[in-house]
Amino acid sequence: MNELYAQHFEALARFCSTLYRDPEKGADLAQETFLRALEHTDQLSGRTEQERRAWLYRTAKNLFLDEARRNARFLKRQQLLYEGEGAEEPGYAQTEACLLLNRLPAELQTLMRLRYVEGYSAAELGELFHMPPATVRTKLMRARQLLKKELFL
Repeated sequence: MNELYAQHFEALARFCSTLYRDPEKGADLAQETFLRALEHTDQLSGRTEQERRAWLYRTAKNLFLDEARRNARFLKRQQLLYEGEGAEEPGYAQTEACLLLNRLPAELQTLMRLRYVEGYSAAELGELFHMPPATVRTKLMRARQLLKKELFL
């Protein structure tokens, strides 16, 4: 495990830093990824170097997405506190937007939130989800079309 850490920590930390756009959070996520690797030492020991590297990056990405989902759920709960209190309340428009986004398929919700809330570019999302940036833009366009239909029903 020490060898795996020595070979991949710095690059994984840079990758994680680009996810968060914050070097400290990126280093924390890389550490969390290696803690997971320690829990799965037996699973990783029978894999090739390339497979172990892929496992690390996939695990880091999944941990990042899990945290993003938890944060989104937390924000949604906070925003729902304002629901029913009137349009003049702070957060009402955000609650409506959150409820509208929840009508999208999960993949489109994630892309929309990461693009328009977190500020990731189509190129960054493409790299994160292993798809061409043009595919990301197409999916975002489809999500916007679905949202327009929901708004004007």
